[in-house]
Amino acid sequence: MQQQQQTLSPQRPALRLVSTKELSREEWLEVRKQGIGASDCAAALGINPYQSRLELWMNKTGRDAHLPKPDPNDINSPVYWGNLLEASVAEAYSHKTGNKVRRVNAVLQHPDADKHWMLANLDFAVVGSDEVQILECKTTGINGAKLWANGVPDYVRCQVQHQLAVTGKQAADVAVLICGQELQVHRIERDDELIEHIIKFEREFWDMVEQDTPPEADGSDSADRALRALYPRDNEDVVDYTDNNELDDDFDMLLEVRQRITHLNAQEALLKQTIQQAMGKASRAVFNRGEVTWRRSNDSLTLDTKALLDDRPDLINQYQRTRKGSRRFLVRANNS
Repeated sequence: MQQQQQTLSPQRPALRLVSTKELSREEWLEVRKQGIGASDCAAALGINPYQSRLELWMNKTGRDAHLPKPDPNDINSPVYWGNLLEASVAEAYSHKTGNKVRRVNAVLQHPDADKHWMLANLDFAVVGSDEVQILECKTTGINGAKLWANGVPDYVRCQVQHQLAVTGKQAADVAVLICGQELQVHRIERDDELIEHIIKFEREFWDMVEQDTPPEADGSDSADRALRALYPRDNEDVVDYTDNNELDDDFDMLLEVRQRITHLNAQEALLKQTIQQAMGKASRAVFNRGEVTWRRSNDSLTLDTKALLDDRPDLINQYQRTRKGSRRFLVRANNS
């Protein structure tokens, strides 16, 4: 009963760690390294489809110099369109719901000292509503729309619960613009039980940051990027893991998995060719569970660099550039 009263007791207002009105993007990113922001929450928990715990850890420990970073001015970047359309999504939300919103130009911090690493940078506050206090704006394209097919994705739900935890508020709306023409509004109520789990796992992650201990890789593209950035060069040393049973078992399993992949690739190629041979000149084949198409693509123009350099060898010195080498992970079995 005492625990229930503690959970339901009013929370002090969030602290305003720093105003973001005059901050450059670079300064804002540096402030974010002081803790776990709402958009970091899912990655800290290991459920972000776009960022691993290892990549987030590298950001927070200042090891992100060699990590690829989105260019906010790149017109082909989702970050560009997200920033550009944020105000429009908020305006459409107000038009649809009648709720007024205002920007919150500050990085907020949890008021409890033992949760000082919990930060939040809200998109908007909802003004004058007893039902909802926070607005989170999202945009997504055709690929990301799949993640919203069954409502708010888990990684966004955790982001919002983190915001509610920092601010002590009770509810937030998520307004998402899908493919530039469909606005969905989802209400997320405060879930204290989920917040407790979030705090637990975020605290574990922040301990790794403070103790400079990297999380384990998780097999994602993000973890691959992180490892390549963390260890960009080798030192010619040889390490012997023959007495390390755990890593030796991992290597054996890696060999077995690669053998299965080789077999499955060969089986896939045979099945593909069998269908192609049956189709002949047909463009499309229909089956009970789906279909395949086999069409010729349009002709395209390419640059014959070999012929160009044969005619103008002087151009190679004028336009050549150095391509940085990268480490290659090659696997060899003893019997190969």
